Amino acid sequence: MIIYGINPVLEALRAERVRRLRVGVRGDKRIDEALTIARGKGVPVERVNPVVLERAARGGVHQGIVAELVPPRDYSVQELVAAAAPHPPLIVVLDGVEDPHNVGAVLRTVDAAGCHGVVRQARHAAALDGAAMKASAGAAAHVRVATVVNIARAVEELKEAGVWTVGLAGDARERYHEVDFTVPSAIVLGAENSGLRRLVRERCDRLVSIPMHGLVGSLNVSVAAGVALFEAIRQRCVTAPGKGPLP
Repeated sequence: MIIYGINPVLEALRAERVRRLRVGVRGDKRIDEALTIARGKGVPVERVNPVVLERAARGGVHQGIVAELVPPRDYSVQELVAAAAPHPPLIVVLDGVEDPHNVGAVLRTVDAAGCHGVVRQARHAAALDGAAMKASAGAAAHVRVATVVNIARAVEELKEAGVWTVGLAGDARERYHEVDFTVPSAIVLGAENSGLRRLVRERCDRLVSIPMHGLVGSLNVSVAAGVALFEAIRQRCVTAPGKGPLP
């Protein structure tokens, strides 16, 4: 897996995910910071010309640095639930979100909220590589991800583990803030154009909507994730003031 850009590479280095680093012949202070971290962790560094970086980043904005990552650990749904202890799990499920920029932005929001992980499908989903990593500002290096064959089945697994599954749907009558997110919860998000697929929608415990007051009928999926996640954080802060909602 190849990633590029200063922030994603720095975060991957801190998370000890980098196998090899390539940088341009000219650097700056932030690239020097990456080189210092790489040397401290024994990561091989290669100085290359801009053409090599352009080719590796496939035309992406690499900012003079490209990294090859070790394969990420792939968690199971049960491991995401268990990792939340002693807190009630808060998990995001992505159903058919294929735009890497949207996936990266969701991962950035998940990390910011201290969420316990993301469930994604192996097919019909954006790869967690260069574009998604850059859109996440490096947060993707820190988020636990479970990649599954079937999202509908994953929703069932969450329910069997005692996690309430809440699907966001624009036509739902119940509002997102009416849900009790202090209990173990998974927020299920569909693709922007088509929303949740039928089988996934049917398996959710509840369907809720975010009310729209303007002329546009929906939010970007990453914004919708942020609205729902930080409502969950708000509720958990109220019920446990001063302790912080998540580990």
